[in-house]
Amino acid sequence: MIATDERSDFELVKAYQNGEKEVFQTLLQRHKQKVFNYILSYVKDKALAEDIFQDTFIKVVNTLRSGTYHDEGKFIQWVMRIAHNLVIDDFRKNQKVHFVYSNDDYNVFDSIDNLDISTEDKIIKKQIYKDIHFLIKQLPEEQRKVLVMRHYADMSFKEIADKTGVSINTALGRMRYALINIRRLAEENSMSLSM
Repeated sequence: MIATDERSDFELVKAYQNGEKEVFQTLLQRHKQKVFNYILSYVKDKALAEDIFQDTFIKVVNTLRSGTYHDEGKFIQWVMRIAHNLVIDDFRKNQKVHFVYSNDDYNVFDSIDNLDISTEDKIIKKQIYKDIHFLIKQLPEEQRKVLVMRHYADMSFKEIADKTGVSINTALGRMRYALINIRRLAEENSMSLSM
């Protein structure tokens, strides 16, 4: 038998899922410095970084125990995504909420570009765009085309139907399934797509 510390992440995850609970310690030791440093680089507070680090590995353990984790040889990338999402959640949770109301004389969307965006917001926004781009690439081609035409080319469903040679109902259905699939993929990949 291979010594625990010499097995790959994939082998250790499988062993853990098959009841060898002690191997999780090896996974933790192998990756704790990288994950902790990553979190600390964003939050700049050691105590907060330790809390988020613990929450990250609690989520990892719970997902592994539930059997919903499907290893594709990317264990550390998955752990880092969980850590990143928890950092983003913490930024969101600690932001002060400002309410701005529109009326007949003033529309908030007219001045949205003038809002001062914090560094945290920029990080969150950049990650969300990156995640959405990744998720769109995972969609079946016909769903991806409709979504891109609708949201990025600002085409109507009639224009999309004409361009793709399908009925309006089919174009609407493809859009609906694209959004359902994006939500499902985001959940499976522990992605948060809202600010």
